[in-house]
Amino acid sequence: MEVKWYGHAAFFIKGDGVRIITDPYKPGAYGGGIAYGPIRDEADVVTVSHEHDDHNCTADLPGSPVVVKGPGRHEAKGVIFEGIATYHDPSGGAERGENTVFCFTVEGIRVCHLGDLGHVLKDEQVRAIGKVDLLLIPVGGFYTIDAKEATEVLQQLKPKKVIPMHFKTSKCNFPIAGVEPFLQGKERVRRVGGSVVTFSPGDFEGETEVVVLEHAL
Repeated sequence: MEVKWYGHAAFFIKGDGVRIITDPYKPGAYGGGIAYGPIRDEADVVTVSHEHDDHNCTADLPGSPVVVKGPGRHEAKGVIFEGIATYHDPSGGAERGENTVFCFTVEGIRVCHLGDLGHVLKDEQVRAIGKVDLLLIPVGGFYTIDAKEATEVLQQLKPKKVIPMHFKTSKCNFPIAGVEPFLQGKERVRRVGGSVVTFSPGDFEGETEVVVLEHAL
């Protein structure tokens, strides 16, 4: 399975003959707060965690991908997408609305994309998510969980691999933290030095490893 991080919460995941894009952003959204470049890859399926411009720009994507939104069980291009209802804030959605966590399996690897999760998970949400091999987790705070809360979520879900997302970079001008506070104290951190990483099922053994990617766009 190949994983490419475009930037923010947008990934390109390819495997089993299926191409998946998560949470595509609108370049230039929020007055230039999102300065990542346009996504040019064609996808078969696009997941959208919530309806904000830095996560739901499906209209500008090439081709005609199937768009998956909302809680519940969705099937698209032979892949089952399980949407788990969560919130974009710690106030039950009163501040920023709802958020959908998506779990799906590609090449035998169970992926969980947390979208703009704004709170530590409840027990029933942990049970609904279940086993996680690869966790894509926001760590920048302010609009989402911060480094401390993201570490708590790791302890709840116990994934084997973790890719941090939704943190401040040279192409994200939001008032959020960079990735370094999240990495502090983590024993196993691998900086790929690029935007793409490849996994096989045999890679998901042992202790949790944090895999840090550079944004592609």
